[in-house]
Amino acid sequence: MTKSQQPTLLSSVRMAHFVAHGSLRLDAAVPAETNAEAIEFLRRGVPGVPFGSKVPDAYPEGSFPRRLLDIPAVAGALRSLVGPDPTVDHHAVHIREPREGQAQPLHGDAIIDVRTDAFDVQLMYYPQDVTLDMGGTLSVPGSHLRRTNESDTGRYQNLLGQSRLVCPAGTVVFLHHGLWHGGRRNDSDEVRYMFKIRFNPTVRQRRLWDTSDLGDPRVTEELSTTFPWYEPATGRLELYNRVLLWRSLTGDASFDLERWVTRVSNRPQESAA
Repeated sequence: MTKSQQPTLLSSVRMAHFVAHGSLRLDAAVPAETNAEAIEFLRRGVPGVPFGSKVPDAYPEGSFPRRLLDIPAVAGALRSLVGPDPTVDHHAVHIREPREGQAQPLHGDAIIDVRTDAFDVQLMYYPQDVTLDMGGTLSVPGSHLRRTNESDTGRYQNLLGQSRLVCPAGTVVFLHHGLWHGGRRNDSDEVRYMFKIRFNPTVRQRRLWDTSDLGDPRVTEELSTTFPWYEPATGRLELYNRVLLWRSLTGDASFDLERWVTRVSNRPQESAA
């Protein structure tokens, strides 16, 4: 990567958006000529790589995945989320055939992952325009910190506020490993392709992004976001867990929303006289 292609780090506002929503979209981040090349690359299939492979070992210089990851906006988002030198958990090519008549159930990809102070990210790359009838990935914003076992949510249908991906060619989406999602049925006459890579951090995920706007009021606004499917009472637990994650990411143990965490972390040290 040349000096003019240095990663474009996320701002604190965009990082807060990821923490609240569990995902981040980079619309049309990949050039048209790269998208055209991607279709044939994905059609041939991509051999697997060993778990824990370093990126240069999994994707040598000049390979298609490496060139995808070196796009400044993509590289910057990845570095902001998991830091330098992440390892590859696995990758996969997901193909939705025309009018295939079935959809993937709603699920989270981390069966036993209960980390509250760290997370993996999944990069999802869409090399072609995805229209509504092509069955773009369905996701439930703000679901990533509600712990479930992989397909426990498979029976859930039509959650209020769910998002069905419609995007231009070259869009890259980063997902928190716990976000509820699923590929929808392709009702179009066109094959739909998606390339996924899951990354594991190798450094502590603390202030890895551009923190120059950390005091921007929009950070708290993003972190205060609620979603229509949240229950009036239980939904507050999502805000509570979000505060814990933000405290870990920033190192600011005083940050709070509506004093949710402050209340329950109160441990007076002095005994009554």
